Amino acid sequence: MDPASQDINLNSPNKGLGVDHSDSLSDSSAQGAVKNSVNLPPGITEEEAEELQTELTKVEEEINTLRLVLSAKERHATELKRKLGLSPLNEFRQNLTKSWQEVQTSNAYKKTQETLSQAGQKTSAALSTMGSAIGRKLGDMRNSATFKSFEDKMGNLKYKVVGPRGNGEAASSPTDTTPTQENPPF
Repeated sequence: MDPASQDINLNSPNKGLGVDHSDSLSDSSAQGAVKNSVNLPPGITEEEAEELQTELTKVEEEINTLRLVLSAKERHATELKRKLGLSPLNEFRQNLTKSWQEVQTSNAYKKTQETLSQAGQKTSAALSTMGSAIGRKLGDMRNSATFKSFEDKMGNLKYKVVGPRGNGEAASSPTDTTPTQENPPF
């Protein structure tokens, strides 16, 4: 079966079947005349029905011919793209890049970007202020009497557990209970 004579319409009931156009015009006309003579719509004569059936057959043949031509052109375009090294992935990538550029140049995108930029700046300023406030509060807390007492107790506990070698100092007597640190670990 010749591929050029196949019906390539995916919705066609004759999909993949050979289409012989040599005598379809005369057969269709004869069939149409027989069919239409029995059930003619009101206001149409048999002659008009035959003419319409002939015209319909010609249009259907033209449609099939155009489908075949289109299919051949698509195969040729695919071959040219293959020779040029254009793959469907490259085409998709180019289309995506082009679409992204169009989005970036749109007014809606520019307005949204500007709004988000302003929101980001305000958020950054708020977080910076909050970080400074937390730092100040922690500094105030570290200088409080309660924290100093806790820090001294933790330093003594560390000295008892680790000993003098934990601070990089020379070993001293184990009865010495006060660490000699200028900068406590906390």
